Amino acid sequence: MASASPSPSPHPSDTEASTLPLPLSASVLLENLPKPTAAALATAGALPQAKVTIKLTALPGAPELKSPRFKCSSSNTFSTIVIFVRKKLGVKVGESVFCYVNSTFAPGLDEGVGGLWACFKTGEELV
Repeated sequence: MASASPSPSPHPSDTEASTLPLPLSASVLLENLPKPTAAALATAGALPQAKVTIKLTALPGAPELKSPRFKCSSSNTFSTIVIFVRKKLGVKVGESVFCYVNSTFAPGLDEGVGGLWACFKTGEELV
């Protein structure tokens, strides 16, 4: 009668013990950030322009504005544009206004105008 060969023992990295966190003494401590990282962090959050041009295009059935283009600070949020449109159209408190970027999506009211302009501009305008 032949005996079965013993099964190989599992590799230590295959066991649950390998998922344990490393002690702090095994970690690397960086004294300085690498130069590309430091440069990227220095410009992170910087807006490309102080003011951006907004072009408002009315959907069918919606009233047109007298001046469809205006400048807005890039540090403002999208809610600033919605408030501006509500004021210009004379919308009552209970009525809704829907604003879309490039007639495609409605960004959150807390989105930055500068970030929207940088990502979704058409020409040099946020439509």
